Amino acid sequence: MRGGRRVRRRPFALRYTSYMKVLAIDPGYGRCGIAIVERRGVKDFVVHSECIETDVNTEFNDRLRHVVTVCALALEKHKPDSLALEKLYFGANKTTALKVAEVRGAILSLAVGADVPVFEYAPNEIKIATTGFGAADKRAMAAMIHALVKIDTPIRLDDEYDAIAIGITHLATYRPSFKTVKELQ
Repeated sequence: MRGGRRVRRRPFALRYTSYMKVLAIDPGYGRCGIAIVERRGVKDFVVHSECIETDVNTEFNDRLRHVVTVCALALEKHKPDSLALEKLYFGANKTTALKVAEVRGAILSLAVGADVPVFEYAPNEIKIATTGFGAADKRAMAAMIHALVKIDTPIRLDDEYDAIAIGITHLATYRPSFKTVKELQ
């Protein structure tokens, strides 16, 4: 109660996002995981997931073209509200990291060209949002993903799980602007 008057609150699902579709990408040029994760009300669903694989013996430019083409088709077909990417992690192999950065740049260019907002999440943010533990392993991630979202098709590779986890992270952390919430009222 506020000032003797009762304050009416909107249902939880309407206060934030009651419907959203996100294209989540775990960038790579050998294997690139992509997933379309959708929120309907208070439930999340995996609409589509796949791992884009390229041949090791193919030139990098052709591998990049293949990854970008599949991502462009996913953007066109599913028309997501946003795109979520994993932030680049520089490990021991700098050459690989630079090539992954080029893939990320091409994907970012696609999203900007399609006027789709882009959000980036660090690996530990993704693990915390998915499992509650920033150092979770792949098995814990996979188990929690199955508990959090409805998946109708079998997942083949870890890259798909990573992309789904990125989508879950975005749906769990994204909050629309005040204007967007106002429009829902």
